Amino acid sequence: MKKETVMPRILPDETDLYALTDSRLSLGRPLEYVAEELLRSGVRILQYREKKFPASKMLEECRVLRELTNKYGACFIVDDHVDIAMLSGADGVHVGQDDLPVWEVRKLVGPDMIIGLSTHSPEQAKKAVKAGADYIGVGPIFPTRTKEDVADPVGLEYLEWVAANIKLPFVAIGGIKAANIGDVRKRGGYCAALVSELVGSEDIAAKITELRELCS
Repeated sequence: MKKETVMPRILPDETDLYALTDSRLSLGRPLEYVAEELLRSGVRILQYREKKFPASKMLEECRVLRELTNKYGACFIVDDHVDIAMLSGADGVHVGQDDLPVWEVRKLVGPDMIIGLSTHSPEQAKKAVKAGADYIGVGPIFPTRTKEDVADPVGLEYLEWVAANIKLPFVAIGGIKAANIGDVRKRGGYCAALVSELVGSEDIAAKITELRELCS
């Protein structure tokens, strides 16, 4: 009998970089290529975030990423789409303030799937803890153009507040690049989510090395 694969439950406090996909910024390269470059370079959390694709295409791509993340022992998160996260066998789903509430998502996905929740204020962070989120997104720290209808930048002050007051794992996100990731780290953001800085790099492996050196 074939042994069932145990999926990793890696949370943001256990890693340094949290990568998100974005086909618009990937220099025309296939998703599989970009994802494998990220994973080969040691990224341990990969989130699928595509806002404009048909559900069937998203599911197809998520199943490809599930295979790749299994290959590299990485955690696979799907943005927003609880159904696609479940159908693709993802490790987790990340939702926003205007998506299904965390406690309703939990009813659908069961006790084992990771649930992340975006937060933009201390009040939202406190509510995320009470709602049962496994981790929170903190941001956007800086202005960003990689997401439509994005909240106003919360700045490093909110990041620092979360680091001092919230016990949940958290990931800093929003406009983080090589030029400012050191400041994010100094203010308590030990896990940083990046989109364009990673998938838009001509040499993804070299960019990841650079980012880690800036955080050391």
